[in-house]
Amino acid sequence: MRPARRHSGPRAPWLVRLLAALLALALALAPLWGGLDAAAARAQGLTPMLAGTEASRLPAPIVLDGRTLFRIWPSSTLSAEQRSDTINQQLAESAAGEDAVVLELAMSNNLPVLVLNGRTLLTVTERDVPEGMEALEQAEAWRQRLEQALARARAERRPEHLRRQLPRGLAVLALAAALHWGLQAFWRRRFPHAWAIQPAESADPQVSAGRLLQRAALVLLQAGLWIGALLWISDQFPLTRSARTAALQSASRWLVVPFMPLGARSYSLLDAVILLGMLLLLVRAVGLVLRLLRTRVLRYTGMSLGGQEAVAFLTRYGLLFFGALVLLQLWGLDLSSLTLFASVLGVGVGLGFQTISKNLLSGMVIIFERPVQVGDFVEIGDLQGTVQKLGLRSTVVETLDRIAIIVPNSEFLDSRVVNWSHGSPVSRLRLPVGVAYGSDTEAVREVLIRACEGQPSVLIEPPPRVLFSGFGDSALNFTLLVWIREPMRQYQIKSDLNFRIEALLRERGITVPFPQRDLHLNGENLELRLSPELERRLAQQPQHGDAGNSPESGSPS
Repeated sequence: MRPARRHSGPRAPWLVRLLAALLALALALAPLWGGLDAAAARAQGLTPMLAGTEASRLPAPIVLDGRTLFRIWPSSTLSAEQRSDTINQQLAESAAGEDAVVLELAMSNNLPVLVLNGRTLLTVTERDVPEGMEALEQAEAWRQRLEQALARARAERRPEHLRRQLPRGLAVLALAAALHWGLQAFWRRRFPHAWAIQPAESADPQVSAGRLLQRAALVLLQAGLWIGALLWISDQFPLTRSARTAALQSASRWLVVPFMPLGARSYSLLDAVILLGMLLLLVRAVGLVLRLLRTRVLRYTGMSLGGQEAVAFLTRYGLLFFGALVLLQLWGLDLSSLTLFASVLGVGVGLGFQTISKNLLSGMVIIFERPVQVGDFVEIGDLQGTVQKLGLRSTVVETLDRIAIIVPNSEFLDSRVVNWSHGSPVSRLRLPVGVAYGSDTEAVREVLIRACEGQPSVLIEPPPRVLFSGFGDSALNFTLLVWIREPMRQYQIKSDLNFRIEALLRERGITVPFPQRDLHLNGENLELRLSPELERRLAQQPQHGDAGNSPESGSPS
């Protein structure tokens, strides 16, 4: 049996490709959502985004039972939507009627006119005719298309069509259900780890993300399968097809209606979604570039960890800033129109966001001056820890208890910061030691120096030193000075040295005293005065004791 392969989670390029595909799909479908024929839009010199703002000058579709037959342009007196609404209503009435359909081609004011059952249906204007065709040719082509569409619409309204298509619809639903379960079974065999139950405490974030992506892919495939089946079934019946088309047209109008004015233009919801997708793609692309920069370039330059983080920081925000400017220009936004907005934003930042702006400026100072870098062991007030991440607004410090503390950048400039790693991580520790009076001071020196031997965390150069600090109340005070290279482990190093010192002092018979007081009384006779009440009670106490021990007390023999 072949062992199961371990999956380390999704790779970043997968997500980038997925976002790129979705963005490309949105850009490709933008003309369809807006109800704009791509060829017609190019003929007018309009982009999909500009087309949303020029809706009054765009063509409108001629629709019968949810099928788009062709598009017409505005006339000199009516808009395209006004013309299409009248024609669509007349076509629907004719398709629902039982009279014979008579569609004729006539001329009026030197323009071709389509007449349906004696009523004027459509006048073919010069704008309706594409280049290279005559008006009569266009009118004849539309007449034939309308005749075929009306004949098909009447045929689909007969009971025979319903009896023929209903079993086909049920068969398509059964096939979709079978494919749904078959796809799920195949997916479970192909990706068994996606459904494996793992303990929450042992879950790897990358593996969890990979499992989520695999499950999401299956859900998307199954949803696409059912959507395709439902779309095919709805396309077989006039009523469902008309409802589907009406819903899509309503959604497209809602998406492309301009609602956000910026400068001389207004933007629709679809424009905002496209811009958001491009910005997300930019963020993922910048993240990929930074990952490659860290793993393929910076790690081989010999720079310190703090220097690498500074370069990555500047690269990230620089790419995001200039990339956002380029995307906004491609989106069609005139950046000069944002001057007033930027001025108002600057005033708001200065008045209402003083703390945030202060932290941002402090972050820039820390990045450029580099008084604190990633990996430094710092002390801010009563907080000690290692700098894990430098951000534009705050810095993440991991304490000795493995707790991440988010510190605003302004605190590094406003308060006194002890950076044990700045310049050089070598630092000196002071260990006070007290011994009893009468101890051999040279023996104490030898014990303290010997305690440093064999300690890998204590540097040989500079060598340890012992200072006779002074005479205390209860002890002779010494100070052991040692040099270390790992300031973040200073408490553990102190503990190891204290254990070693205590063992060596006990071995040499040197006592570590504790605070004590001696009371000396002068004079041979000491007069003790008691209160009268206490004297009376003490005088009565022996009498009670004698009475209890006498034979007359009645105590049992």
